[in-house]
This record gives sequence, structure tokens and C-alpha cells, in this order.
Amino acid sequence: MTFSHRLARSARLVEDRLAAAIGALAAGGAPDRLAAAMRHAALGGGKRLRPFLVLECAGLLGVPEAAAVQAAAAIECVHCYSLVHDDLPAMDDDDLRRGRPTVHKAFDEWTAILAGDALLTLAFELLAAPETHADAAVRGELVALVARAAGAAGMVGGQCLDLAAEKLGEPPRPSLAHVERLQAMKTGALMRCACEAGAVLAGAGPDRRRALAAYGERLGAAFQQADDLLDIEGEAAAMGKATGKDEGKATVVSAAGLDAARARLAALEREAVAALAGFGPEADALREAAAFVVRRNA
Repeated sequence: MTFSHRLARSARLVEDRLAAAIGALAAGGAPDRLAAAMRHAALGGGKRLRPFLVLECAGLLGVPEAAAVQAAAAIECVHCYSLVHDDLPAMDDDDLRRGRPTVHKAFDEWTAILAGDALLTLAFELLAAPETHADAAVRGELVALVARAAGAAGMVGGQCLDLAAEKLGEPPRPSLAHVERLQAMKTGALMRCACEAGAVLAGAGPDRRRALAAYGERLGAAFQQADDLLDIEGEAAAMGKATGKDEGKATVVSAAGLDAARARLAALEREAVAALAGFGPEADALREAAAFVVRRNA
């Protein structure tokens, strides 16, 4: 199966699980408006790269897709919630996401805030369910892993640093080290978490878990730096969102220049692939994912 087919297959599996989970919330009493906004946010397409990483890393270590899809859907819920809040006027103020109106444009701001909140809490409901893993200790480890990746020392903290640089000018001239820390938190933490989650589901030893975590960390950095370059060089129609939005933001381009950003992106791809040196051809889909992240046009 080609990489693109594997990515599309995992996206379908996860979308089906997300649709079922939101449907269960609606059947259980969630207001129709809230459920509709959650569907708009979570079922509107996208690459579904993070759940793909969960499924591939778990599969690499012998976990069947069916046994990993619940955790994959939970991590995608966290990602979707972050996009809903990121698009709000108080943050990045975006009108388009994946070629469609953002949730606060399709509905309104208060509905968007609540839909994001509901997606985040749904993630932990999914992780805590017996369908995620038969062992409650494993479920607890996954809950803690995702909470750390999504929280103040992870994605939310990275967003705080990003907005402080853009809106408050703090620090006045972000260094490359500051930008890389920001991006490791904002984007890398959840990518790393997705890869580690696969290892946790498999009960993998520390060496394999560290290798997959290192891969996810490098992949996350590459993803964000590719995004920064696409904001300058990409086409809005292909990306499904506005370009040119990063002016004034703390990016590798603003800190080090365009040529250095391109060189760093190529290095990150090599580092991600190198982290998989202990795995054989069964990890080729992960190696291809690194190339996909670097060379994508959206």
C-alpha cells in the first residue's frame, strides 16, 4: 500500500470513530448546536497526520489498527480543539480552515470556544474508555501523556509564547533558540505524543519508545517549519487557508532568514529518518511521512 493510501485509510478510520463519538454525545444530551460545531471542526477533512502516526507507530510494534484507533481519534480531538481556538479573533483571527469557514465564522465565537472545550474533554473521555486498552494502567499513562503534550509545558504553552511574541513583542527579537523552543511546544509536543502513544499501546521498551519520541519531535519541528515556509511561498487555494499571516510572528524565517530555514528543514527530515535507524523496512511509512511533511504544498 502506498503512503498516500495508508494516510487516506487511517483518516477514514479515525473520521468514522470521531463521527461515532460525537454522535454518541449528541444522543446523550449534548445540544444540537454544540454537536454541529464539533462536527464542523472535527469532520472537515485535513491530513490527519497525528492519528496516522499513532496507528503507524502502534502497528510497527505489533498493535492492530482496530486496537489503536481510539487513541488515535483522541489525539486528533486535541488537535482539532487547538485549531478551533487558534482561529479565534483573540488569537490568529483566521476566517478559513481546510478551505471552509472557521468554526467561529460558521457559527459564532462563543460556540467555537465551547466546541473546542468539548473536543478537548472528549479526547480524555475516549482515552479513559476500556476500548482504548484493556489495562487501566495503560489508559492512565496515555491520559497523562496527552495531558502533558497538550498543556502548559506543551501545546498551550507554545501558543502562549507565540502570541506573546506577536502581540506583546516579548521578547523583542526572538532568537532562533526561542523560536525552536516555541515550536517544539506548540507543534512538536503533540506529534511526539502521537508517536509515543503507539509505543505505550504496544508496551514497548524504553529504547523503542525513545526512538519513536525522537522521530515525532523532529517531525513536529519539520512540520511547523514547512508551515512557516508555506506561509511565504504557498498558495492559499492549495492550503485551504490564508497565507502571509506570519508577518510579525516568531518563526525560523524571521529569526534566521529564508535560506537558513530551508536548510534547517532539510536537516530536520534527515534527523527524523535517522531516529528510525533501529527499525527495518516496516518503518518505511514513517520515513515517507517525513518526506511528505517537508515537501507538501498544503
